[in-house]
Amino acid sequence: MKTKIELDTWNRKEHFEFFKKFSEPFYHLNMNIECTIGLKSAKARKDSIFAWYLFNAMKAANMVKEFRYRIEEEEVFEYDLVHASPTISREDGTFGFAQINLIEDFGLFQSELEKEIERIRGLNGLFSASERPDVIHYSALPWFSFTGLSHPRNFGDGDSIPKISFGKIFEQGNKSYLPLSVQVHHGLVDGYHVSLFVEAFSHSLNE
Repeated sequence: MKTKIELDTWNRKEHFEFFKKFSEPFYHLNMNIECTIGLKSAKARKDSIFAWYLFNAMKAANMVKEFRYRIEEEEVFEYDLVHASPTISREDGTFGFAQINLIEDFGLFQSELEKEIERIRGLNGLFSASERPDVIHYSALPWFSFTGLSHPRNFGDGDSIPKISFGKIFEQGNKSYLPLSVQVHHGLVDGYHVSLFVEAFSHSLNE
């Protein structure tokens, strides 16, 4: 379900109209998220580490309404819930775009994600289903940590979907850190809203 935002009474109207004119309205923020407690617990439970941080990122994103805003035909809509379109790697070195809905129960979510990963790895090509706006684009780079990251985009295509990426978890001292990159449309999401997501994600990881 989605609700149309009435632009004339929206407190972000001027921000939206200003940034939507930019040839590149997206910006990136990169950071390391401390995840020591949550990682130890996930490993003790023998959870998939990818499923663990993807699930918690999806939960956190849904807590911040600005991450659920989408631009569709010059109008802005707020989705009640957004899901995930993550990249899934294959043995031949390629990857495909998957789709997984947020499920409140982590065990069930992990099971459904495993099925989706298996499905994608059994296919060829990039797209396995029609694209949808009520998702966030997620990707994982488990081979290395990073301090910066950018995404290719087709400028002028009306894209407004956030892109969230994860790097290789690394140890520093006696703590574990997950590299995180967040790319969002400035007409919909400010740095303050990203901070709310990061706070919710960090808390969720270490619950």
